[in-house]
Amino acid sequence: MSEPSWQKPSFSGGGDNCVEVAAADGDGTAVRESTDPGRVLTTDRAAFRALLRGAGAGAFDRLAR
Repeated sequence: MSEPSWQKPSFSGGGDNCVEVAAADGDGTAVRESTDPGRVLTTDRAAFRALLRGAGAGAFDRLAR
């Protein structure tokens, strides 16, 4: 896998405690925690889009309580 170009959300304000995403080889999306960059989760883009839609719709809110 080539070195991904990691992106932080604009609302992080340049801080070092956020989730970063990058395009992975093929049809993948790579996700990592900026404070632990050695651990990378890779999934396909369709699954990542479904995760984002679910989070935006509040599907995981009960897990944060």
